[in-house]
Amino acid sequence: MHLYHEEAIRSCVALNRTVIQKVEDGFTQLDQGNAAMPPIMSIDIPENSGEVDIKSAYIKGLDTFAIKISSGFFNNKALGLPSLSGMMLLMSSVTGLPEAILMDNGYLTDVRTAAAGAIAADYLAKPHIDTAGVIGTGLQARLQMEALYLVRPYKKLLVYGRRKEAVDTYIAEMSANLGVAVESVPTPEQLVKQSEIVVTTTPAKAPIIKTEWLHKGLHITAMGADTGTKQEIDEKIFHHADLIVCDVIKQCKQCGELHHALEHGVLSLEDSRIIELGALTSGNVPGRENDDQITLCDLTGTGVQDTAIARYALQQLKAESKGNQTN
Repeated sequence: MHLYHEEAIRSCVALNRTVIQKVEDGFTQLDQGNAAMPPIMSIDIPENSGEVDIKSAYIKGLDTFAIKISSGFFNNKALGLPSLSGMMLLMSSVTGLPEAILMDNGYLTDVRTAAAGAIAADYLAKPHIDTAGVIGTGLQARLQMEALYLVRPYKKLLVYGRRKEAVDTYIAEMSANLGVAVESVPTPEQLVKQSEIVVTTTPAKAPIIKTEWLHKGLHITAMGADTGTKQEIDEKIFHHADLIVCDVIKQCKQCGELHHALEHGVLSLEDSRIIELGALTSGNVPGRENDDQITLCDLTGTGVQDTAIARYALQQLKAESKGNQTN
């Protein structure tokens, strides 16, 4: 069995169009009924402000599948340790034996999450974007906008964050990384009204984006709500959206933004506007059809993304002969 550490994985796997396509293929297989994906297994450890999620998926015909363990322990900062960690275990689909452990500390999860955001934008945003906006200044605020630029090379990026120091750092880094104008805005309202696509990347537990800020042509990707207590957008926004896309409807109705809209009776699961991302990638349902539509994507993270990127990572690692052989 092979054991690979984060440094080797980072050297072989980057956020690029190839990774985006690998993840997109995974969503397509899920839509076509070629993937078995169990519900998320979650473990809460409240006395240490900790949570652990386990995700997995088997895609028919592939010789390996991934089991991903990701953890968030939010008291770690006081201990001088990172809050987020994790690993991916690749198992043989033929024998059930483990083939590789990817000790990525959450890196592959970060990349595949950003890839899903790019896929959503590719099908739901207007073909040409001048101004994009991001709410949040953390790692996903960076990766999501880097991934977006690969499919919609925007000219200006607006950012809203609560801490000026974090915003200033974000602007300096993203200006250098993307070579576009990056500007701060004083309020989320101003950001939404001036942007053609908005990505929310926060752990907020109360809506940040309000319904009255919506405008024609807007696309919103909300990826921060991955538990039932988190919420970044006003549930009434679902009433005004022309197309509502979930990575997986079953998940989103339990822990995504969709959960809040259903709970407040804004819409029902029978609403024809609600579709899954795989329905777009497989070509079964059209995405945005004109520049006036308001579109929304609710991302909660799926096991099929983990299998897709873990398999790609192992392929790259083996090709470059990196890692340690263990018994």
